[in-house]
Amino acid sequence: MIAPDRNYQTEAFMQEQTASEFHTAFRGRFENVLRWEQLDDLHDTLQADADAGWYIYAVGEEPPATPSSGEQVRRFLSEIMVLLRKEHDEEFCGIVYADNVQQPSFVKFFDPNNLGVSCGFSDNPPLPGWILSRIAPRDLEAPAPLPGNRRRWWQRLLGRQAH
Repeated sequence: MIAPDRNYQTEAFMQEQTASEFHTAFRGRFENVLRWEQLDDLHDTLQADADAGWYIYAVGEEPPATPSSGEQVRRFLSEIMVLLRKEHDEEFCGIVYADNVQQPSFVKFFDPNNLGVSCGFSDNPPLPGWILSRIAPRDLEAPAPLPGNRRRWWQRLLGRQAH
């Protein structure tokens, strides 16, 4: 009987440690991808590293349990670039943040239609719309599920049927 309890305790500890690692990384230091040219460079870097075990997390949906395939990452990156350029019609980008733009392992993409106060100070800053991370994501407990148009976009991107 000791072995099953020990395995359960070890698994629970590892899940807690991963959750802590994800939340620590989420609250860590990030660089703002201010210019569109910087976003293009980040896109190229991520595309080249697409097979590195990335998790794609749409905040408000169930966090993925396994990393995405390289093809899924490349498709996500292509689609998110189109969405950001189409729906954030500004001279600057400023709604994408990476832990390290040269060698990213955690990238936050804010939804152009749900920005709130994404820079500066806020007691209740908005959550990003999407996260690309090398760390298994944990639920960020979004205050509301994805809006219908975003949910349909996300389900189309992942090849899932709408619920």
